Amino acid sequence: MTTVVVGSGHNALVAACYLARAGQRVQVLERDEVPGGAVSTVARFPGHLVDRGSSAHIMIRHTGIIEELELERFGLRYLDCDPWGFTPSDGARPPIVFHRDLDETCASIASACGVKDADAYRRFVAVWGERSARVMRSFGGPPTPGRLVRSFWGLDARAGGSALSREFLQSGDALLDFWFDDERLKASLAWFGAQSGPPMSEPGTAPMAGFAALMHTLPPGRAVGGSGALSAALIARLRADGGELHTGDAVSSLRRAGSGWQVTTESGRTVHADTVIAGSHILSTLDLLRAGDFDPAVLDDWQRRIRVGPGIGMVVRLATDRLPEYPGASPEESARGLQFLVSDRRQLHLAYGATLAGSLPPRPVVLAMSFSALDPSIAPAGEHQLSLWAQWHPYELADGSAWAAHAEREADRIIAEVDRYAPGFRSSVLQRFVQTPVDLEREMGLRGGNVMHVEMSFDQMMLWRPLPELSGQRVPGAPGLYLTGASTHPGGGVSGASGRSAARLVLGDGRRRRFTLPRRR
Repeated sequence: MTTVVVGSGHNALVAACYLARAGQRVQVLERDEVPGGAVSTVARFPGHLVDRGSSAHIMIRHTGIIEELELERFGLRYLDCDPWGFTPSDGARPPIVFHRDLDETCASIASACGVKDADAYRRFVAVWGERSARVMRSFGGPPTPGRLVRSFWGLDARAGGSALSREFLQSGDALLDFWFDDERLKASLAWFGAQSGPPMSEPGTAPMAGFAALMHTLPPGRAVGGSGALSAALIARLRADGGELHTGDAVSSLRRAGSGWQVTTESGRTVHADTVIAGSHILSTLDLLRAGDFDPAVLDDWQRRIRVGPGIGMVVRLATDRLPEYPGASPEESARGLQFLVSDRRQLHLAYGATLAGSLPPRPVVLAMSFSALDPSIAPAGEHQLSLWAQWHPYELADGSAWAAHAEREADRIIAEVDRYAPGFRSSVLQRFVQTPVDLEREMGLRGGNVMHVEMSFDQMMLWRPLPELSGQRVPGAPGLYLTGASTHPGGGVSGASGRSAARLVLGDGRRRRFTLPRRR
């Protein structure tokens, strides 16, 4: 059986690896010269290995995929980000340091926010650690009603099922207001939760904020050599099992041909396959079907109903001669994980509101990551490397101006936010590379600059991602075509879960076809 995988994002590569390991003939076709999509690393500055998209890997370390595919044998090694989170001092109180060890974290919270919040955080982790583990369990396959019920069955519901469901469906802000008093602690956890995309003021975002509790079971991981080390290990695994990867030749159409598929590329190459797994953005996949004469009325309906969103942010990549020097904290406390440069949720609300209006945020909200402190191999001796991720920045500006007119000035403002918390940081910058929402789209095919593909709002998650009729990772009217990637359940972030689910669907459907074929006499 032959399968063509469109795109080489990490979910697509995971799917390809499972199929090749099962003995299928697999070809991965990638438009870019750099495989891996947003999970890739390139040499932006001399001596530096710089991520193009993701930097810290959280979910995939909880899925078992790394172990199942034996990716350590193919060079993948993770370093724990510990401490995994850091919120700088506000001048009057010490920083908040989120260690993997819960006791150490609670001691830091007690010092920075008070004993009451430290005790509340311990209870919060006990409750939401189990709930977050069940959320991860629900990511293990297509979001069918039965699977979701089984994933959450047995959770403590002594207050009643309606009370439990309400806690899951409430906003992240409401969850944090219930548990804690200190605004800086709430802002830190809200900013962690908002890395999924929506602000914590949105309904259904409580589990995104609650996911912080799972970081005390297994913290974010940094792949040695950069985020792209995961994709490199997947590619090595794929090739070891006979799979192929072809880069630099974009797929231009997907056409149903007999009982299989005809896949055409921009160079004019044609590949015939029994099945296709589309790992590109869902809107790109629909464009490929349109080019292959799929029903345009159906495609028009789907495209109008899928909401990409206003854009999710921009990134400034830096080469520096030193790490940020946060008052009252050592680099061992501040530099190894996610640096939450926010002290009040009003800053988050203002930034998101500006994005909805097509404006630049009054003050950028920044997440700083300095993983050269953890993995010196990504920077030359005597230098460091930082990624400054800033939400929210709109893809389209309301005044009609082009992003090129704002990119460098906005990068200056983002760097200034780090300097605000770590005085003198600005003078440490040696080189920089700016990725606006438009740049993210142009380089990695992220429509609207949204790294999550489509908005991670409540109505586009689980049973509804990206649409109810597409949530099972199959396309009605297109037998043998399967979907994977951030456009599908469980959404954005580095998990690999939808890739494994797609591979299981392909293999399961293949077995059913073999059993139902008429026997020869």
